[in-house]
Amino acid sequence: MIILGIDPGVGRLGYGVMEKNGARMTVLDYGCIETPKNTAQGSRLLTISKELKKILKKYKPSLVGVEKLFFSKNVKTASAVGEARGVIILMCAEHGADIAEFGPGQIKQTLTGYGNADKKQMQRMVQVVCKLAEKPQPDDAADALAVAYTAAVSHRS
Repeated sequence: MIILGIDPGVGRLGYGVMEKNGARMTVLDYGCIETPKNTAQGSRLLTISKELKKILKKYKPSLVGVEKLFFSKNVKTASAVGEARGVIILMCAEHGADIAEFGPGQIKQTLTGYGNADKKQMQRMVQVVCKLAEKPQPDDAADALAVAYTAAVSHRS
């Protein structure tokens, strides 16, 4: 089974692709889709759509894990990320993948056993559970791998 994990964002969207074969999980790819800051929201969403489509076509995931929106004090940012999540969910649904959504606390709990783990703890645990030689960079890509891992261990075949 191929699993795509997504850490939604507009300026930087993290993605991580894993293959689950029985109890064994292997990282296939991870990185970020980035959009220019001073670009119209519609253009940024179009870029996200195009780049995500390439990832979906290349890996053909059957399951996509998406981090739920974490509400912050900045309503404008939350709204923009919500729009990006809409594009993400639509693209994955069109692809025919099952979609699982997880809150930040649930992802942290799955990886570290502690729902309030910090970024450094999360990066280290992603490195360990994914058997990576180095901590995945940037944070958004590490977060996306954490989402993919959470989806993988939470999924019932």
